[in-house]
Parts: sequence; C-alpha cells; structure tokens
Amino acid sequence: MTFQSPPSADILAMARRTLDIEAGAIANLRARIDDAFARAVEILLACPGRVVVTGMGKSGHIAGKIAATLASTGTPAFFMHPAEASHGDLGMITGQDVVIALSNSGESPEIAGIVPLIKRRGAKLIGMTGNPASTLGREADIHLNAAVEQEACPLNLAPTASTTAALALGDALAVATLFARGFTAEDFARTHPGGALGRRLLIHVRDLMHAGEALPRVTAQASLKEALLEMTRKGLGMTAVVDADQHLLGVFTDGDLRRLLDRDVDVRGTMIADVMKRHPRTISEDALAVEAVRVMEDSKVNGLLSLDAAGRLTGALNMHDLLRAGVV
Repeated sequence: MTFQSPPSADILAMARRTLDIEAGAIANLRARIDDAFARAVEILLACPGRVVVTGMGKSGHIAGKIAATLASTGTPAFFMHPAEASHGDLGMITGQDVVIALSNSGESPEIAGIVPLIKRRGAKLIGMTGNPASTLGREADIHLNAAVEQEACPLNLAPTASTTAALALGDALAVATLFARGFTAEDFARTHPGGALGRRLLIHVRDLMHAGEALPRVTAQASLKEALLEMTRKGLGMTAVVDADQHLLGVFTDGDLRRLLDRDVDVRGTMIADVMKRHPRTISEDALAVEAVRVMEDSKVNGLLSLDAAGRLTGALNMHDLLRAGVV
C-alpha cells in the first residue's frame, strides 16, 4: 500500500492548529509571572559567578539558546550538558554560580542525578518544568512553571508547545534581567561587535578616516592645479587646505571644481586660497562614525574632514568609507 499525502487543506489546518496551540501555551504563561519570577531575576542579578543553564534532549537545545541570550544581554552564562556533568563537567559549577535547569517532566534522570550535587556545591538552583510537584520542581530554590495543556504534536508526544513555552519563559527571564540590570544599546553592541548595531555604536571616525600620507591636503600657497593633483593622488574627491601648524583653513571638492569650470577659471594661475570653501563642516576624530553619517546627510556632502581636540586636521573620510564599514 502506498502512502497518499492528505489534501492541502488538511495540511494547512494542521499547521494553523500547531500555531494556535503554541500561541496559547505562551499566552498562558503570563499569569505565572509572579513573585517567584521576580525572585529568580533577583538571584540572577546578585550572582557573583556565572549562570549555568542545563537541559536534556529538546530541553537542552532550549537551554543552550537561553544561555546564549543571557550571555549577550549582560549576564555571563554558558550551557552545560547534564549527561557530561556527571562525568566531570560538574566541575564547571562553583558555589557562586546559579544553575537554571530545564526539564518538562522535572524527572529527567540526567537532571535529577546532578541536582543533589549542585545543591551540595552551594549554587542556587532555578528549575523550569511543567510539573511543580516533580523532583526538580521540589528541590529548586525557585521554580518557574512552564506547563502546557497539550503538545502541538497530534500524538501529544513530540516536545513542541512545551519547548516553545520554555523558550518564551527563558526569553522573559533574560529580558527582565536585562531591564533590571540597566543594560543599554551600547552594552549590547559591545557583545555584538560583528553585528550591524556593533558597527554603528563601536566604530569611531578615527577608525575609518584616511590619515598620514593618505590624507589629501595642501597649503594655502598651493595653486589650484597642485590641489587637483593632490585630489587625484588621494582619491577622496576633496582636499583640505591647511596652514603650517595643520590648522584647517578650508576645503576644495570635486563639486567646487565643476562649478569653477563653468566660470572658465584658469586652473594654472588660480591659487587654491582664492577658491576654497572656508569654514567647512568638520567632525571630531573621536566622534562615532554614525555621527559622521548624520552630519553628511544633514549637510548634503559626501565627505568630511576630522580634527583633533586642538583643532588640527587629522583625517578625512567619505560616504564610501562608511558604506564599506557597514555603518550606513
């Protein structure tokens, strides 16, 4: 007998049923955010060590995600496999740590077997189960109830709604702790330096600017021709004009050149000091690169010159530099 796939309508109905059951499981958690949850957050905030998150099977996958979320939001945490714990990895836990143990039944042998050892070490234990009367539920210092009425699996066997509820409860715990800790966007960026937010909040103008020999600049005594040659060599579409002490006097850009050519200006005989733009928009080399984006957009320019605290020219950057760095 060959298997015949059910009609598309039945498949879609099963998918919608799954989402309805899992959404209901999460919604039911709201009434369980109580004093026990608040105490769990207080324990995490007061933890002088690390948060160790553990779980077996599907609960282990959820535990790993909870540990990663905690670690990225200001609470040092890592995942410990409960089966490996009884073979040496229990040495990861100290009396200054907090352990978050996940088990839907609360009776997973691998978890139940290490609970007494965790308690003996003096670590605080937060249990997240679907059964408050279970071994883990009873022995935990704080119990978080993640019970669901049914799994989304039509056989009511495969962990589906229960793992979704545990994941959501773990997120709620991490976010509430983040909030209580006063964790900021800048803090988040420091733990995500490879992400878009990290690039926006951690990169400064000095990290991107062209400096030293790569910085286009001429003195006020240079001719327009010399300035154009400097612009060509450095390839930034502009050149700074400075005095002997590197204080900025003005800037000349590709746009300025196009406007001059309309006036039939003598490139060889004109001095740069006579055609440069005085008092150009500048930025501190210590400013965030994202601030350079704002200045360029507000001023409708494609490049900026950077100054140090004494007002001396230190660098130049353009929109292409910001695009390459992923700041824009």
